[in-house]
Amino acid sequence: MSKKKSNQNENSKYSLYKKKTDKAYDTLGTAKKLAKRLKPFWPKLILVAIAAAVSTAMSVLGPVYLGNVIDAINVQVHNKLSGNAFEFREIAVILIKAIAVYAITSLMMYIQQYTMAGVAQKLVYTLRNDVNKKLSILPLRYYDSTTTGEVLSRVVNDLDNINKSLQNNLTQIITSVITVIGVLAMMLHLNLTMTAVSVAVVPASALIALLIAGRSKRWFRQQWDRNGELNGHIEEMYTGHNIIKIFSMEKNAVNEFDDINNELFKVSYKAQFLSGIIMPFISFVNNIGYVIICILGGLFVINKTLSLGGITTFITYSKLFSQPFVDLAQIMNNLQSTLASAERVFNLVEEEAESSDEGNEVLTDPKGVIKFEHVDFCYTEDKPLMNDLNLEVKPGQLVAIVGPTGAGKTTIVNLLMRFYDVKGGKITFDGKDINTLTRDSLRSAFGMILQDIWLFKGTIRDNIAYGRLDATDEEIIAAAKMARAHHFISTLSDGYDTVLDENGTNISQGQRQLITIARAVLANPSVLILDEATSSVDTRTEMQIQYAMADLMKNRTCFVIAHRLSTIRKADTILVIDNGEIVETGNHQELLEKKGFYYQLYNS
Repeated sequence: MSKKKSNQNENSKYSLYKKKTDKAYDTLGTAKKLAKRLKPFWPKLILVAIAAAVSTAMSVLGPVYLGNVIDAINVQVHNKLSGNAFEFREIAVILIKAIAVYAITSLMMYIQQYTMAGVAQKLVYTLRNDVNKKLSILPLRYYDSTTTGEVLSRVVNDLDNINKSLQNNLTQIITSVITVIGVLAMMLHLNLTMTAVSVAVVPASALIALLIAGRSKRWFRQQWDRNGELNGHIEEMYTGHNIIKIFSMEKNAVNEFDDINNELFKVSYKAQFLSGIIMPFISFVNNIGYVIICILGGLFVINKTLSLGGITTFITYSKLFSQPFVDLAQIMNNLQSTLASAERVFNLVEEEAESSDEGNEVLTDPKGVIKFEHVDFCYTEDKPLMNDLNLEVKPGQLVAIVGPTGAGKTTIVNLLMRFYDVKGGKITFDGKDINTLTRDSLRSAFGMILQDIWLFKGTIRDNIAYGRLDATDEEIIAAAKMARAHHFISTLSDGYDTVLDENGTNISQGQRQLITIARAVLANPSVLILDEATSSVDTRTEMQIQYAMADLMKNRTCFVIAHRLSTIRKADTILVIDNGEIVETGNHQELLEKKGFYYQLYNS
């Protein structure tokens, strides 16, 4: 849980948010990974470097022509004062050359920016694809421990930050380095003493930049972490707003938001403050050197060891020489933010994927014979949940799983469908160890109707057909009729072509559940798993669904995870689970007669 300022928030039980701790910061390792990702783009990066080199070379030549113009004007002024005619031709030629130089500079800048934009977009495109692929193969435990908002923050915010930073900063790095080399050469050519003064301030500037950037990197990382937390909280508050209002927890939700937002403000303020003070400090040091150069330059002009145009050119170069260091300092700060985002993205990409299929056997013509043989399982090593669980289910049987919250009812289903792998023992399907079967073929044998409804934005027809994409309209309608959904669908203005909002919020909760049941009917699975599928509908609709379920369950192995014991009286076998163990088994009447754990649950 996130830290709270007040005792009320520290002891809060209403918070839905859990903070996920990432791996330790590894700036150098992240930089290497990012460089490796850029390797396929070296040809384009070389083009960027060439364009940057030409652009910088031209910009370095620019002050030379400006100095020549000043000297030429100075000569013509003296000629004019001496009674000679003012010749503008030489000045015009120099100006044309200067304009040509700056035009080439602009063209090269356009080429490098355009090319770099393509590189950055392509890199982020490949990263986004890798993230998407990873999300599709991550195990269920990752989603159990990570909020949706946190995942979205990495996929959207962090990748966007990487894109912007690479596009703006990589070209700037190349330009700054080439500018420093070119300008230094021109300054050495003009005057060694003033060049020494300009170079002397560089170590101080570099030291300031390194010290501040070293302190800022952890705050940038925390800034993006807190940003992910805030997104996670907002996502949960949005999706659970009805529950929040029902329990009058709006104030608590706002307090939770304020706590995370305050943390984000603190770390963002520190990151941005440290980022902001780099340039003032470096500018102060550079300006000291600039003042000294102006004084020396004036003396050189007085002593006629340097022309007026020459000192003007050198002063321009001194500014050009110091500016890349200011830019590089700011770039270093931006790269800290980029590397923080890249590290979060790479942590996601490098998350341990769902274990690969141990075998490649495809389950064909499933019958539904299921056995748990001495199964051991735990979510965390220090908290065993199941120990030596044994269970046999025959084809066509209706098996109900009951027990208190946290007893392990849903875990049985998760293990059966290999969302989690057993720690010991084995589970067989039709006599075959499920670890030897491909997950696709195993899971295709199951149909699930859950209490938590999931519908996507699209037509009702498409949502039902999600159970079998090649289904005909007649089969879709037949499935809807069996699920008792056809009547209400027919009353809608667009019928089966009615477009549902995200998660079907424009129809009632019960109607959404009927559509999910129709989807399962259409899939025609061999094994059906029901997790209190009728809990969201009224009594009359529930009775209709029970009739539909009776037809759906015929000749199928069925598991019912029951929260309301009234729904499982007709089960062939009832498994009473407590602390991951089957403590009782039998049908409803047999278990009542035993007057054991089930009897207590039923009467409670």
